[in-house]
Amino acid sequence: MAGAAEWWFYHIEHTSLDAAVPPLLEKCLERRWRVVVVGQQETLDRLDKALWTWREDSFMPHGRRTDSARQPVLLSTEAAPVNGAKVALLLDGSDADADQFERCMVVFDGGDETARAKARQQYKTALDAGAPARYFQQERGGGWKEFKREEPAGSAESEPGA
Repeated sequence: MAGAAEWWFYHIEHTSLDAAVPPLLEKCLERRWRVVVVGQQETLDRLDKALWTWREDSFMPHGRRTDSARQPVLLSTEAAPVNGAKVALLLDGSDADADQFERCMVVFDGGDETARAKARQQYKTALDAGAPARYFQQERGGGWKEFKREEPAGSAESEPGA
């Protein structure tokens, strides 16, 4: 799982996943990063609809696996950089081969204990592999607050959602 990539964790607390992901993707596109969004088919179907309507004044260019290479944001059930993605945005407990990406962004709902447990495991694995890891918790206004953790890998305080 862990490798060359930085691992960033986004703990959703105040909105839905469908509301939290589009602004993260917008920031990636502003930086000219290509992204593969990895999740279960049901989640990707909802997100596909949300990306068309999330803001009246913007268009989020994206496509499905069949659109592959030409889309800057690709929604897929597999973490493969077929669109030249340097970023894997991981939903539903998805994993990625970190050697294929520069950044892996794990987005999880804090109310979903299964998702929290998976994020904790991914966080620990990344740190144990020596990969940089950052943890962000959603604020009430929808923004993100970073929590810098200096504790050694494996301590309860250093894990996301602890």
